[in-house]
Amino acid sequence: MTNNPAPMGVILFAHGSRDPLWRLPIDAVAEHMKARWPDMAVECAFLELTPPDLATTVEQLMTRGLSHIRIVPMFLGVGRHAREDLPALVDDLALAYPQMRFELMPAIGEHPAMTALMADIAAG
Repeated sequence: MTNNPAPMGVILFAHGSRDPLWRLPIDAVAEHMKARWPDMAVECAFLELTPPDLATTVEQLMTRGLSHIRIVPMFLGVGRHAREDLPALVDDLALAYPQMRFELMPAIGEHPAMTALMADIAAG
């Protein structure tokens, strides 16, 4: 990925937890992206238990003049949330904001690079 000034934002979407420390790895990914691509708008959103939710984050990014939002599910496995709940949320957003382009990516755990990285870490 190159440093692209196009009006696109990225939302790292995760489940959420009552434990405030749970979100630290997701926040760390966002901070890493912001440092590497300073012109890219990157924010986190959560399904439940942790603010902000997806709609709030989309509205925040829209105030920055973005016309394209990539939503990256930060799930290792593809359960009901990634398979059903998130696509329904994105469909609702597309209806509510027809001027926006929403790009829903596959769950991060499905990416071959993530599989290889986890295998490398596990092997030591």
